[in-house]
Amino acid sequence: MKKVAIIFITAGLFFVIFGGYQLFKTNKAQEKSLAEAEALLTNETSRDTVSSSSMEAAASFAPSTGETVGILHIPELHADLPIVEGTDEDDLEKGVGHYKGTAYPEQQDQIVLSGHRDTVFRRMGELAIGDVLTIKLPYGDFSYEIVDTKVVDADDRTVIASTAPKEVLTVTTCYPFSYIGNAPERYIITALPTENGN
Repeated sequence: MKKVAIIFITAGLFFVIFGGYQLFKTNKAQEKSLAEAEALLTNETSRDTVSSSSMEAAASFAPSTGETVGILHIPELHADLPIVEGTDEDDLEKGVGHYKGTAYPEQQDQIVLSGHRDTVFRRMGELAIGDVLTIKLPYGDFSYEIVDTKVVDADDRTVIASTAPKEVLTVTTCYPFSYIGNAPERYIITALPTENGN
């Protein structure tokens, strides 16, 4: 009986230590990505050059997988989250993933951002209709107002579909937020460009 108890305690300690290490590693990766994004956005030469022709810059904006591209600013949560191209596990460890093949601001189609519910998006459930999300990229800042939230099955791929020529921001994360393991559902936020655009 004593040996069984020791095995369970040891296994428990292993999972706690492993979980702590994973969290530390993820936090470090996100800090690095955020620093890269801030450096990218504070490069005044880059921002000034494209500000006069943002539509042109948007049309040619096609970052490589794993590249840090900008910041998702969420005023309601006082959060600035790095945006990384791609939604593989390695990409999501660095921050909010941009779903490859979907648009970026001013490309007149659906923009899809995804993130883990237990890291970058752990407070997404606090957002409400009317709250604003701002995507900050080298060619400008673009704000979107939340118009809808819903929960769908984890296997539902209908939430990712072209909206051209209408620009729509779709943000996805696993749900329920407090679920342990692979969550069975997805929390979907839909946001539309604000009237003032940038």
